[in-house]
Amino acid sequence: MLANERALQQTLHSLYSEHHGWLFSWLRRKLGCPHAAADLMQDTFTRILVSRDALLTMREPRAYLTTTAKRLLLNQARRRVIEETYLAGVVAMGEAYAPSAEQVAAAVEALEHISHMLQGLAHKPREAFLLRYLDGLSHAEIAAELQVSTRMVQKYLVSVLVHCHMVLGESA
Repeated sequence: MLANERALQQTLHSLYSEHHGWLFSWLRRKLGCPHAAADLMQDTFTRILVSRDALLTMREPRAYLTTTAKRLLLNQARRRVIEETYLAGVVAMGEAYAPSAEQVAAAVEALEHISHMLQGLAHKPREAFLLRYLDGLSHAEIAAELQVSTRMVQKYLVSVLVHCHMVLGESA
């Protein structure tokens, strides 16, 4: 085992043993459920383990743990909203369309990925993208909806695609 790897394991072990009780208590107060708190605590330490570089440079462990846990809570809340919205759409389609649990999970994951990619965009470009690719509106219809020119709609769509390409590049 390399010395760097050993130092990393020691740091993680120390972080976990010194702060897991505090983090669990904090999450339990936030969530009101010991099982959800335990799950989120595990996800928090897993996230930190994956970002190995942060372990070696961490100065304020509780602040880092809190920030990581809060981000995971936000991700869960976003996913829940996406899932509820999707399921409401499925219900609205009637009994003729009844996706399997696997199809629901795949659709929610795809929608969550799209949501992540569209974060950070201005309102009108994001809206133009959704109107075009989810609602199937033409450029002229989008322009009327957003009260802009069709040329501006084209610019919005290009800027969103460039943004998505950059986000994909960052996550690769």
